Amino acid sequence: MSEARPPASGWLERWGRLLEDHRLVFQGGIDGLCWLVGVLGAMFLRFELAFDPRQWGPFNFVHTLLAVGLVLLIQVAAGLTSGLYAGKYRYGSFEEVAHLVRAVAVVTVLFAGVNRLLPDQLIPTSVVFIGGGMALLAMAAVRYTWRLALERSRRPSDATATRTLVFGAGDGGEQLVTSMVRNPDSPFLPVGLLDDDPSKRKLRIRGVPVVGTRAEVVHAARDLDAGVLCIAVPSAPAELIRDLAEAAAHADLEVRVLPALSELLSDDVGLADLRPVTEEDLLGRHRIDTDIDAIADYLTNRSVLVTGAGGSIGSELCRQIARFAPRSLVMLDRDESALHAVQLSIDGRALLDTRELVVADIRDREALDAAFAEHRPDVVFHAAALKHLPLLELYPEEAYKTNVVGTQLVLDAAATVGVERFVNISTDKAADPTSVLGFTKRIAERLTAGHAAATTGTYLSVRFGNVLGSRGSVLTAFRAQAAAGGPITVTDPDVTRYFMTIEEAVQLVVQAGAVGRDGEALVLDMGEPVRIDDVARRLAAQAPRPVDIVYTGLRRGEKLHEQLLGRDEVDVRPAHPLISQVDVPGLRYDAVVAGHATVAGDADLIIELRNLAVGPDEVGADEPLPGR
Repeated sequence: MSEARPPASGWLERWGRLLEDHRLVFQGGIDGLCWLVGVLGAMFLRFELAFDPRQWGPFNFVHTLLAVGLVLLIQVAAGLTSGLYAGKYRYGSFEEVAHLVRAVAVVTVLFAGVNRLLPDQLIPTSVVFIGGGMALLAMAAVRYTWRLALERSRRPSDATATRTLVFGAGDGGEQLVTSMVRNPDSPFLPVGLLDDDPSKRKLRIRGVPVVGTRAEVVHAARDLDAGVLCIAVPSAPAELIRDLAEAAAHADLEVRVLPALSELLSDDVGLADLRPVTEEDLLGRHRIDTDIDAIADYLTNRSVLVTGAGGSIGSELCRQIARFAPRSLVMLDRDESALHAVQLSIDGRALLDTRELVVADIRDREALDAAFAEHRPDVVFHAAALKHLPLLELYPEEAYKTNVVGTQLVLDAAATVGVERFVNISTDKAADPTSVLGFTKRIAERLTAGHAAATTGTYLSVRFGNVLGSRGSVLTAFRAQAAAGGPITVTDPDVTRYFMTIEEAVQLVVQAGAVGRDGEALVLDMGEPVRIDDVARRLAAQAPRPVDIVYTGLRRGEKLHEQLLGRDEVDVRPAHPLISQVDVPGLRYDAVVAGHATVAGDADLIIELRNLAVGPDEVGADEPLPGR
């Protein structure tokens, strides 16, 4: 966003007010002096630099002064007509100079015509045109000098602002440097630019020179005594931010970054847009090409219900769905405080006085049936689940009740009211699962596929990995550990995980709902996996005091490397370059109930969940689902 330009201080401020209040007197007078200089200079040139007006023949000094007076009258008339002396343009601005050029051209031509029509020409015709050019140069020089003095008066003081390096000499860098040097209260004083483009090696922006590339951050910081590095590349790739952040750490520089273009309030960038670099920046950001028309077609003016609406994914789903103007947005969660927060984030108010907020547990069949019967949604996003892997290993029965039974109850309620599209939110842990969480989420995928084969409407699942900033995220835990002084606990030095921001994941979930086919699991492309140890070390390096890293070993059910696709699933992307679409074998719920009836404890339950998750039970398209 652009910065408001503060007024100049001291004598420049006083002169600026005089210029604004008495434009005709001051600006007209200055331009008149410029015409005097221009005409006299042209006469000197015309008569071979003879500075004795007596040698000018019939074009004497009095005629020259009369010519200057006449051209001044024409200049004032042209200036008033074009708005130069009427406050239409800021003095010294590029817009004013452009109109000044046109005005002087008109004045020169008019004066040349009047001069030729006089019985005795006041000055030679050649002097008119040469003098007009010299007068224009003088006027522009006065304005440039004023603009330069004004800008220098607005530069932040070296005593109060931190000397700053700016990476990026493109449009973003130019706008950022301009906002810094035109604000005396700016906390940053730009002293050098860095850019990898060799064609910009000799470039200067607002007097700030390009001093090198990213490889020269340390040397530039030392030579220019800089304390901050600003990355002025909106939507900079993660690799660039990581390289610069690492170099900045060696140079003891604070790092500031511009957000992605989609996060900016306008096309302009300024000081208000700068923020500290985050883990999201370091881990990478995806540009998502969303098919707005397809999304609007199935959400706009439809009734949409979201389960788990108060959770990290559910709340972001609600915020993004609200952009497409659904007829109604029903938010269901068992946590009333979470519903309060999500309503506040969408509406800016949270009176909790609408029936579209539903307090219910997905384990409660009667409450679900009542909510679905009342609102009769066209589209359902099922985001309610238990998701903490280690805890669910200790309490597999709870995982079963929520992730399996709860999902089945939501599916049943959706089928009863004839939902057109049902999107089950799954996880990468459902691909070749090894944990209770993975088993139960894979069963939920199979139950969803089973309903796809036996009911009207489109039923599908969407699978993705770790989400940055979600509740229980490893990065949240790392930040808390680092803030407490450590240690930061990592399971294994080689463990890797996929990461995506909440906004990106949900945007792809909504897109997947538009392109997904019946019974599929749509797998979101999470980019390259990230070594958790690298993330922990970066956070430790940013801590104000030394923080140790302790390795605790993989916990039961955890994988060293997560995967998004099962070993038998094929990566096919027919509809979107970031979404794989794989078939899921359907599962009958009566098989789930029968299996659960045979278990005699947690160990038996885990074995049964594994068998249901990866077993052969399938339901065909023409095979009806058992009754409820």
